[in-house]
Amino acid sequence: MNDKTYNGWSNYATWRVNLEVFDGMTLEDLNNVEIEPYEIGQYLKDYAEECIFLEHNPNSPKYCNLIEDYARAFLSDVNWYEIAEHMIKDHIEEKQE
Repeated sequence: MNDKTYNGWSNYATWRVNLEVFDGMTLEDLNNVEIEPYEIGQYLKDYAEECIFLEHNPNSPKYCNLIEDYARAFLSDVNWYEIAEHMIKDHIEEKQE
């Protein structure tokens, strides 16, 4: 069996990034992003990378390319579209209340 789903998400990376980076974030928090899953997914990917790599300076003596490589490999497994769809669904449900 090769089921990689995790806690209702398509995989562990998607679940964890959604939980640790986007938990509590709404579409209103995304400045001027259309309600289109692909566009939102791209924005979320850029946002997560900025959060994760903001203080990661390649000119620092403590810089480790291996750490960045592992982080980027983990992020490449994230289903950004799925997180975007989840945020859109929450937005629609909130508007209906």
